[in-house]
Amino acid sequence: MRVLSGIQPSGRLHIGNFFGAIRQHLQLQTEHDCFYFIADFHALTSNPEPADIARYSLDVAMDYIALGLDSEKTIFWRQSDVPEVTELTWLLSCITPMGLLQRCVSFKDKVAAGLSPNHGLFAYPVLQAADILIYKSDLVPVGADQKQHIEVTRDIAIRFNNTYGEIFTVPNEYIIESVAVVPGTDGRKMSKSYGNTIEMFEPEGAIRKKVMRIVTDSTPVEEPKNPDNCNVFTLLKLFASSQELTEWENRYRSGGTGYAEAKKRLAELVIDYFKPFRQKRCELEKDISYVKQVLSKGAGRAKAIAAETLAQARKAVGLGA
Repeated sequence: MRVLSGIQPSGRLHIGNFFGAIRQHLQLQTEHDCFYFIADFHALTSNPEPADIARYSLDVAMDYIALGLDSEKTIFWRQSDVPEVTELTWLLSCITPMGLLQRCVSFKDKVAAGLSPNHGLFAYPVLQAADILIYKSDLVPVGADQKQHIEVTRDIAIRFNNTYGEIFTVPNEYIIESVAVVPGTDGRKMSKSYGNTIEMFEPEGAIRKKVMRIVTDSTPVEEPKNPDNCNVFTLLKLFASSQELTEWENRYRSGGTGYAEAKKRLAELVIDYFKPFRQKRCELEKDISYVKQVLSKGAGRAKAIAAETLAQARKAVGLGA
């Protein structure tokens, strides 16, 4: 099956990104024909600094490669290096009902969160549909709360196929293995927009400092604590063995254990977890030409498929005849 997913270069990737998507992406490449792209066109909807787009795109590439992406098997590229997707976006825009876009919850949520609405933010589901359809993807990994994104793409594909003929594969969502929401240092969902992240490959000292700042309640050391309501314990679940986790739960409920002790252990576990990949990440930082080569090769492979699909769509709508 052909699997496609993208990740925005909107900042340095963090452990929430890893457990929410990256880990599953890397697992899928062993079983499927995977297409993963760095969604720099999508990142433009928030009007980032130009230098940040370039820097963060390379950061995303280095992180994925360091963590185990197989660039020989998996097609991995930067979205903007395959501009055919933007032309297909226009073709799809012309058959997409306004009401379909107006019902999209993601746009409403982002505006409610304070993002300034622009056409790109409103119409990004069409670009997302083009990303998926131009490679004739079968499966799109998403969280259970993102099913609407794929439903919109399916609606657009079916509408185009019904109007112009069977050009596009109608994709299905692939609900990735869910984990509990990864809390940030302030207790909210870990997110670059909240500034509460713990990055995978930042300096070890910085990881320790951030972990020690994780918000907890004011329960005294000697008192029992509820692990179910503790941000530190929630993060321990991601890194500790089941045996160690049981020990921590018993210590919490028995009292006599302070949050600082749990935080110190959490920091060690985070550092140890990513240590095998850190050396590879450091090597890639010294060989940016290799990273760019991987992206260029991937773009070439993606472009060949995209160009063929776009030619079919252009002919179907009557262009270039």
